Amino acid sequence: MVTIKDIAKAAGVSPSTVSRVVSNHPRISKETSDKVKRIMEEMGYHPNVMAKSLVSKTTRTLAILLPRPAEEMFQDFFFGELLRGILTQSTRAGYDMLLTAATSEQDEIDTVARLVLGRRVDGVILLSSRVNDPLIDYLNERDFPSVLIGRADSSHENMLCVDNDNVQAAFDATRHLISQGHERIGFVSGPPNLTLSHDRMQGYLKALEEAGLKARSEWIVEGEFLQESGYRAMSFIMSLPERPTALVVIDDVVAFGVLRGLTELGYKVPKDLSIVSFNNITLSELASPPISSVDIGTYQLGYTASQLLLRIIQEEPVHQRRIVIPHKLVVRDSSISIAPKRS
Repeated sequence: MVTIKDIAKAAGVSPSTVSRVVSNHPRISKETSDKVKRIMEEMGYHPNVMAKSLVSKTTRTLAILLPRPAEEMFQDFFFGELLRGILTQSTRAGYDMLLTAATSEQDEIDTVARLVLGRRVDGVILLSSRVNDPLIDYLNERDFPSVLIGRADSSHENMLCVDNDNVQAAFDATRHLISQGHERIGFVSGPPNLTLSHDRMQGYLKALEEAGLKARSEWIVEGEFLQESGYRAMSFIMSLPERPTALVVIDDVVAFGVLRGLTELGYKVPKDLSIVSFNNITLSELASPPISSVDIGTYQLGYTASQLLLRIIQEEPVHQRRIVIPHKLVVRDSSISIAPKRS
């Protein structure tokens, strides 16, 4: 069996240098690292990760807790791009990822407890933010390295977060429709227990209020982040005696359901209803018509969350508890002007 000493002898370096290369130590030059790794490959050497983790008390593994139910996540391209950002940064740093999911609130806590108490991971990334989330309480009480993608509520202000200004993002989306002459604007929202849904609702309401427009409860529909939610919402909204002329939709995938529902009911976008949604996934540009969408920097959200978590694990200083990723509205054919633009 090939040992570290064998690799060190062949490379002309000390065994400790080989160990540092295995651990991706930043003080080892790229030239030395490449040389040692080449010899390791040639000699068929594979580090004993379990033994190394027992000595260093680290696993070089990060956990990603998928939002429940997990099957919803794999229907939304947003999460794929989010994971791409996380994996890019963590892989470069030499960390593996462990994906895990749960079916209930208690199951989430039990799942994370097994990972934390068993020291199976060095840190946790949470992909969704809920109001009064006991999982955040659990992680904070144990001072376990963790980062939330989203905004923690007021009871968890010390939680490390990577987020967008979702109030402003929804304000901008709604204001765009108002500038196009729309005065009857509805909102297809997400689950009310998510801070994301709350913040985007607040931005929508704020834009209406500033424009002197009335928010009507029958034009606001809550649901899940699924096509089916958007599809069902259209059956209700388009049956109203007085319908909105435009919609703000919580998520691009939900907007696809809105398009499908309108098509089946015989309506056209944007002729009968203008739409603006969020996330700007690739398919939003390929939809018919292409969907106006707020780009929230999904990849950057994941990359920054992973980067922040690694800094905590490596005990480097962190100067911001909440990092906000900029957003921008990408206007396409799903939203059109119906009157002279307001100033």
